[in-house]
Amino acid sequence: MTYIPTIGLEVHAELNTKSKMFCGCKNEPHGSEPNAHICPVCMAHPGTLPVPNEQAIEMVLMFGQAVEATVATFSEFDRKNYFYPDIPKAYQISQYAFPFLTGGKLQGVELTRVHLEEDTARSQHDKGENSLVDYNRAGVPLMELVTEPVIHDAETAGRFARELQLLLRTLKISEANMERGEMRVEANISVSKVEGELGTKVEVKNLNSFKSVESAIAYEISRQIELLENGDKINQETRGWEENKLKTFVQRSKETAKDYRYFPDPDIPKIFTPEHTAFRQSVLTEKMPILPSKKRELYQNLGLTSDTIEVIMADISLDNFFAEVVAQEGLSAEFVKLSANYLTSDITALLSNEEYSLDNLQLAHFVELIKMLEANEIGSRVAKDLLNGMFGSEESPKATATRLNLLQVSDDASLQTVVDELIAENQDAVTQYKEGKESSIQFLVGQGMKKTKGAANPARLKELIESSIK
Repeated sequence: MTYIPTIGLEVHAELNTKSKMFCGCKNEPHGSEPNAHICPVCMAHPGTLPVPNEQAIEMVLMFGQAVEATVATFSEFDRKNYFYPDIPKAYQISQYAFPFLTGGKLQGVELTRVHLEEDTARSQHDKGENSLVDYNRAGVPLMELVTEPVIHDAETAGRFARELQLLLRTLKISEANMERGEMRVEANISVSKVEGELGTKVEVKNLNSFKSVESAIAYEISRQIELLENGDKINQETRGWEENKLKTFVQRSKETAKDYRYFPDPDIPKIFTPEHTAFRQSVLTEKMPILPSKKRELYQNLGLTSDTIEVIMADISLDNFFAEVVAQEGLSAEFVKLSANYLTSDITALLSNEEYSLDNLQLAHFVELIKMLEANEIGSRVAKDLLNGMFGSEESPKATATRLNLLQVSDDASLQTVVDELIAENQDAVTQYKEGKESSIQFLVGQGMKKTKGAANPARLKELIESSIK
């Protein structure tokens, strides 16, 4: 029997505001001493009043513009009531009936709504019976996005989550680092035998990587199908994901909206979003960056492959550096291609070491290096060696290459001397080449490049070797 999976995603993203959602405490949930950034408001002391963070609202409106969502003319905050140690008020300030955004689309996936709420505290459980709670995260602005149930496989869900992370980082409204909990994905999954009909929904939480999102969804689809094939019932419940065991596990029965007893927060005035019209207009003309979908088109027009584009765009700092490189005037298509290749290979490999940072690589030096390659002043091996020393260096690559005698040698007189030495030192390879073994010539070229420390022009070196042997 064929089953049709249906998946809807709920994604929470911590916003990069200076202060928390409803108080003036610093928005620094990571890297601080526990409970260092708390106050009577975010700790829910009696008599305190929350005040919405305007910067957080503007970030959500910017996101809405990027995904072409409908902005509500009226919005309000609600109280979502439940008890747990990570929410000091015994309710969470969220949005229910009147979110800021409805509709929109990203990566071909339709969105249901986007709203603002406050994050919860972080609980830490020791090996005994005690739990410790750090309230630095309590009250941090949290954007929640809900998709329509229009995803039908794990790979599509993974692509959507990656594109959302890229958009959040492009807009500079969230770092969206999943490993640190700055972006948290939950998947609602059901299977059915009838197209367009939804089965019993199961929510899977604790998905802290794109790999986990895809693996958990794939596992849950298989689990539900197996249950139905065996004549068992699927329970509507919330399940967690065990990365080590690659399986989901039951956490609790699935709550519904009525379980949370939503009602408008009486301490927060209603928000009329037309008051933010001036902000949205400024975004249209000044603040909105080039969005990922448009940037892909621009890079494709530069002749980059899809794989190269995705590697560049996946790293904001790399993307910004490449944008500055191609903003130079009078660049050839070959220059652009070489720049992209070196950034996505050698530079990316160096950046995997914490000692290297693009902040320490001068743009002018990188441009000069690529121009030297394009002009055949240096070969690829020399370029790799120069790149390694360019980070944090004030000396230009051309000056370094000149000082170390690394500029490419192309004149026949100098190369012929090298060729004569190669033939004399490698008679076995010469004999094999004469007997028809073509690979021997590559060996000789390699030895010549080694002898010249990569400075020889490999194409001309090969020609001289061939003509000398014949």
